[in-house]
Amino acid sequence: MMGALQEQKPNTTVSYNPNEAHIVYASDDGFAEILGVSMVSLYENSKDMEFIAVYVLDSGITDTNKKKLESICKTYNRSLPVWIKAMNVSQELSMDVAVDRGSLSQYARLFISRDVPADLHRVLYLDCDILINTSIRELWNLDLQGKAVGALMDAFSRQYRANIDLKPDDIMFNSGVMLIDLDKWKGKKVEDRLMKFIAHKHGKIQQGDQGALNAVLSHDTYCFEPRFNSVTIYYDFSYDEMMVYRKPPKFYGREQIKRATESPAIIHFTTSFLSRRPWVEGCRHKYVGEWMKYKKMSPWKDENLRKYKKATGLRGVYITLIKHMPRKIMIGVSGVLQAYGRPFIVKIRSKNE
Repeated sequence: MMGALQEQKPNTTVSYNPNEAHIVYASDDGFAEILGVSMVSLYENSKDMEFIAVYVLDSGITDTNKKKLESICKTYNRSLPVWIKAMNVSQELSMDVAVDRGSLSQYARLFISRDVPADLHRVLYLDCDILINTSIRELWNLDLQGKAVGALMDAFSRQYRANIDLKPDDIMFNSGVMLIDLDKWKGKKVEDRLMKFIAHKHGKIQQGDQGALNAVLSHDTYCFEPRFNSVTIYYDFSYDEMMVYRKPPKFYGREQIKRATESPAIIHFTTSFLSRRPWVEGCRHKYVGEWMKYKKMSPWKDENLRKYKKATGLRGVYITLIKHMPRKIMIGVSGVLQAYGRPFIVKIRSKNE
């Protein structure tokens, strides 16, 4: 296990403005409301920042929803979003690129340096399913220790690493919150390397765009404290259960995860088979009330929560079965399937294609 990280301090040798945050989101129309709630939390909690620019990698957001998102900026006297047509990775590579998670729109972040203004030195990429719980200032000004990106160390098994050509103890990270040094990103030709990796894998990559990012940037990532990306797994499992379920070769210490759940700077409502997300009826996440608070401050305040859709097929059968298992057995069985079963299936499929 990884020991406690050193205390993180603001960068003292910056080539960017510490009072100006440049935030990048990627969204299609189905996630426009979720993006809006995230933007409300960003502006509401970062009033100490002199300037906040938001860039949206747009994969088909309607004019109606764009106007709603722009109204949020006007409410907080912030500049309007910069709308950037999202790059289509399948068209870019002239091949079908599989979506392992989320939607194809998430691949747009791989082209981030060609999309944002050329004179920017740093950007912060955020998934839409995120709440900013404290000022973005602290995260924006983190010292990346000479690395190209700062991100959350993710809890995946060695078998996941093997499928994206990493060594057993290489870092895997969650790409939902990425602080990016654009100078290093460009200098190291990260986007060209990402495209070559996707082409090498014939568009079939475990974890999709996140898998590609991990494959290219594993050795160039600074792992920040988990409170800067407090993901749902931290709430669905105890620390010991999480180790059994995910079986990571290295990970944060117990106290760091505890701090991430008790005092999160960013709350990330990632998918989980044990829980629902806050915009879906029946969510019981610890911070669902916080998400609802910002929703009520958004242009979607009168929109109903989305209906829960039961999983179908083998996943649906599995979820039904585990609900009747004692928790310890459920964690053990799920851990075997998660750590070994899923990457094995991905490996077999990739060989047959």
